[in-house]
Amino acid sequence: MLKVLKLQKGVYSIILGILALIAARIMNSYKVEGSNFVLGVSGVLLIIGALLFLYPILFAKKVDNEGEEVELKPVEKDSTDQ
Repeated sequence: MLKVLKLQKGVYSIILGILALIAARIMNSYKVEGSNFVLGVSGVLLIIGALLFLYPILFAKKVDNEGEEVELKPVEKDSTDQ
């Protein structure tokens, strides 16, 4: 499902954000300069990941003309993906 809705970039961004957060905490415990910068990078990566997860929801296609039902339309599969 992640591949169909193109959420892989969001997952990678969240994982990198968590790894940067862990690195920032380790740097902070050893009192290494630059830990605040790494913490900021972690926050930016987590925000970007959250926005990438919202992208398919924000740009979903309307199913009916009244606009009451909205459906996520996945990308059509190629014949090579079977």
